[in-house]
Amino acid sequence: QVQLVESGGGLVQAGGSLRLSCAASGRTTSRYAMGWFRQAPGKEREFVAGISRSGGNTDYADSVKGRFTISRDNAKNTVSLQMNSLKPEDTAVYYCAARANLFVRSDENSYDYWGQGTQVTVSS
Repeated sequence: QVQLVESGGGLVQAGGSLRLSCAASGRTTSRYAMGWFRQAPGKEREFVAGISRSGGNTDYADSVKGRFTISRDNAKNTVSLQMNSLKPEDTAVYYCAARANLFVRSDENSYDYWGQGTQVTVSS
């Protein structure tokens, strides 16, 4: 079992930056590939970014490539999402997720554990 808690969400103007963090407790994050997903009002949850268990491989949704960066610190059991050049369409609840596997996947059904989410609102 692993418990995930997201933090760092908030209100920011378009063009601004936020850094989301996901803190894990229970089993260490080094056992898991990690992902960030988001869900905007009235829309399905979608993959944003993922990082392999070692941190050596990352993957991003096309909509965030070049703007968002995922990273992890297995010693601190944390995963971060640095979000730059934010757009109003980035507004959503952002979720951290863990899958008991080496590799990143964009399929939310392949993830085993989820956090409660943190709200990100980007004003125009």
